[in-house]
Amino acid sequence: MNALDTANALDPNSFNELRRLSRENSPAAIGAAAKQFEALFLQMVLKSMRDAGPRDGFMDSEQTRMFRSLLDQQLSIQMARAGGTGLSEAIARQLGGTVTAAPGQAGGSGDISAGFEAVAGSAIRQAAKAAAGRQRDDESLPADAVSEVLAGIEAADIPQGARDFVGKLWPHAMAASRETGIPAHFMIAQAALETGWGKAELKHAGGQPSYNLFNIKAGRSWAGETVALDALEYSNGKAIREPSRFRSYGSYAEAFRDYARLLKDNPRYAEVLGQQDASGFARSLQQAGYATDPMYADKLTRIIGGNTLRTALGG
Repeated sequence: MNALDTANALDPNSFNELRRLSRENSPAAIGAAAKQFEALFLQMVLKSMRDAGPRDGFMDSEQTRMFRSLLDQQLSIQMARAGGTGLSEAIARQLGGTVTAAPGQAGGSGDISAGFEAVAGSAIRQAAKAAAGRQRDDESLPADAVSEVLAGIEAADIPQGARDFVGKLWPHAMAASRETGIPAHFMIAQAALETGWGKAELKHAGGQPSYNLFNIKAGRSWAGETVALDALEYSNGKAIREPSRFRSYGSYAEAFRDYARLLKDNPRYAEVLGQQDASGFARSLQQAGYATDPMYADKLTRIIGGNTLRTALGG
């Protein structure tokens, strides 16, 4: 039996057999080690996916993130066992070993979804049966019921606040898109990054909204109202807070118009206008000096391509 077949992420002794096999330098041991490597790789993929989403949901806490991490560890093990991406097979071939497929599996399929569905299918079916009041293991469940559960799980992962945020800003983003040639959802993503999906919008001392979705500062030429507060900036790789003044608007529509005007009128943002590539848009903004955060482009790119924005947009 493959040492990974009985592995449990919560059991520190579950990989003793794998350590023993590694000393034998046999093809089976190489295959088991390759699957373990793939499990670690899949765990990194799952972690990156989690990190790309917002962490401000109603149920979000240090405790839920810990248990979610443990779940991801076990999922990565089971995904690798069930076929995974085919990475373990490629590694084993290079090292002269063999990968033993899990029962009922033909080996790596090259498609991560196949490995995931093989592991998650039974759990999803049990959840669907429980929701329908049918607990017997031998009872069949229509495929459309499983699809409904999957859709429900995906929808539940997207905070309602993100949907509301996109909904109220979309018309204004479309108007700014026509002005700048930048896709509307790119600008929505930037507003989400700057304000934490609307939860950290700049406010006046009395609590009045500033509608400043892009945290645009008020320079000497700005004649409108302002919001004064300490802003987080980066200098020589270190985060510091410094007193700053930010522009204040009368509406979100006004904020988007000013954002579009800033990009169009300032020559340093010439490379940003008309960008249709997410990473190109994010890099151009950072290179133009829009933000001092050295990870700004990376964060923005992840939000643009992330599941939260895509699902909030109805995709």
